[in-house]
Amino acid sequence: MLGVGRRRIGRRDFRGAKVLVTGAASGIGRATALAVAEAGGELVLTDINAEGLAATVADIEAAGGQVPAWRAFDITDYEAVAAFAVDVHAAHGSLDVVMNVAGTSTWGTVENLEHRHWKRMVDINLMGPIHVIESFVPEMVRAGRGGALVNVSSAAGLLALPWHAAYSAGKYGIRGVSDVLRFDLERHGISVHLVAPGAVNTPLVHSFELVGVDKDDPKVRRFTKVFTKHAVAPEKVAAAILRGVTRNHYLIYSSFDIRFGYWWARKFAFPYEFVIRRASAQFSKLQDSLTK
Repeated sequence: MLGVGRRRIGRRDFRGAKVLVTGAASGIGRATALAVAEAGGELVLTDINAEGLAATVADIEAAGGQVPAWRAFDITDYEAVAAFAVDVHAAHGSLDVVMNVAGTSTWGTVENLEHRHWKRMVDINLMGPIHVIESFVPEMVRAGRGGALVNVSSAAGLLALPWHAAYSAGKYGIRGVSDVLRFDLERHGISVHLVAPGAVNTPLVHSFELVGVDKDDPKVRRFTKVFTKHAVAPEKVAAAILRGVTRNHYLIYSSFDIRFGYWWARKFAFPYEFVIRRASAQFSKLQDSLTK
């Protein structure tokens, strides 16, 4: 355990810890589940993709890992999350680590985004994690053993990236939740960690929804290529998460560019705003050229 004043908070390692990972069927969630299993943790897994989730469970168990509980459901369904929590607690007691990894992405300008896009981003990327937090974290508090809460936000939860308004609504939201819980849960010995990855080489980086723009247009492909060429492997993000939790780091980055960008935005507000305005102007020119 890690010390904070007279309280003990966080975890030094994952051996023997009961760890919930959402979004475990693919991408960062799958990579993190595999990494936790390798580190000796016992997994409680969920994802909306039943087939992919079953494959992750099978791979962990084939390698000698333990998955005491797993279930496929949509984290936007509060009743489903709460029911899973009741079953997990009844069979296995409170958890030690809760990891909110599941998420999705939609980009677009405000005149192209529809209500359903905004709602989907908030439902999945903010309310989904909140459902998990309210269903699992109070039991951790009552158990009095401490632990850790990990929320995966995004670079779009730290920086004003062009066309990311709907996506940032959820990602900035979970950042705000984490900022408050970081201090609220400290007295219970529960550390809070906010993960801010940039582009990650997962299906999401190729399948994100781009509203009002043809993703196959050569101009758009050039822009998205700049974004995706910096994508890191999900295993690198998973390693960063485990390292950040064991070292009790609040902000966890998967790449230097996001760490530097956030530091720069805070230390040099004027040049940051200048660059963001220039970036937004370039994206606007692209949009204008596609609508002519």
